[in-house]
Amino acid sequence: MDFELTEEQELLRQTVRNFAETEIAPGASARDEAARFPSELIPKMAELGLLGMNIPQAYGGAGLDAVSAAIIIEELARVDGAVALIVASHNSLCAAHILNFGNEEQKRKYLPSLAGGKMLGAWALTEPGSGSDAAALKTRATLDGDHWLLNGEKQFTTQGSTAGVYVIMASTDRSQGKSGISAFIVERGSVGLRVGRVENKLGVRASDTAALHLENLRVAKQNLLGERGGAFKDVLRILYGGRVGVGAMAVGIARGALEEALKYAKGRTQFGKPIAELEAIQWMLADMATEIDAARLLVHRAARLKDNGKSFVKAASQAKLYAAETAMRATAKAIQIHGGYGYIKDYPVERYFRDAKLCEIGEGTSEIQRMVIAKELLRTIEDR
Repeated sequence: MDFELTEEQELLRQTVRNFAETEIAPGASARDEAARFPSELIPKMAELGLLGMNIPQAYGGAGLDAVSAAIIIEELARVDGAVALIVASHNSLCAAHILNFGNEEQKRKYLPSLAGGKMLGAWALTEPGSGSDAAALKTRATLDGDHWLLNGEKQFTTQGSTAGVYVIMASTDRSQGKSGISAFIVERGSVGLRVGRVENKLGVRASDTAALHLENLRVAKQNLLGERGGAFKDVLRILYGGRVGVGAMAVGIARGALEEALKYAKGRTQFGKPIAELEAIQWMLADMATEIDAARLLVHRAARLKDNGKSFVKAASQAKLYAAETAMRATAKAIQIHGGYGYIKDYPVERYFRDAKLCEIGEGTSEIQRMVIAKELLRTIEDR
């Protein structure tokens, strides 16, 4: 088992780290406070290849492997969880869905623009009445000549008000339940697509999260993505990959909190010495570092399994579950180490704490991850 990164991956890590520290970190707190989407960073990240990191070079992307993508997301989240979420969702949800299940015409039409940052991607699955129970979605698609008519509501759509292209899930046959769900590619500005409330969130506030209203939204038949009625199984595959990205995001947030805690503990003097010399502080730092390293190994294991074409369902859920809960523990400890200063916005650890919570909720809650892990364990036993 090789735990070492390749020379190319180490260079990638350093390149993204330098970019994150110089371009992203300086405005992170201000963007968070104002809940302002970082539109000025989009062309810069596109130029670096971050918006097409998993898209093959034939479609204008960087063609990176899953481990490299995890490295990128971790480095971005280390300074700004909101920017990491933008890049992760754009790549692992919308772009990945088109890449994995689109026909050649759809790939050539949309992937180059997504990779080049000409438009951002959004992925609309969640509804007001269906979150973890994705199969219960109520958005309907009915065939009307050469077009589908979509009607319904979508909620918590990342890039909901800023995307140029959307992948929207809807039921084409309610009688078939989850086997009647289909996916559609919808372009910004389509008649019948209206952006609703932009959410005022606890964390990752610079990331755009919005509701979508679909009112007789006309979608050309050729924009059906994948097989009619086959989207539910496609959605699950997309979510499995996305969980690796959320795990990497959680590792980055936790690592950023640890580094801030280390810096503060070395500089803060109490009882005549730096608090870094106090055993209580050292134990918290030791626990944080150990859990973060373990979380990163779980994330990279899931990514390597994905790269090698092996089943990574359980590994992805384990990585996301452990990394997300590690991020919550690490950010809470970082605030505790900062004491009263950790509770005010002058220090970034309170932002890390707020950002970390999404990792326990988005792309499958921690409870859903435990269900997936248990199901995979039981299935493995039954197959013996």
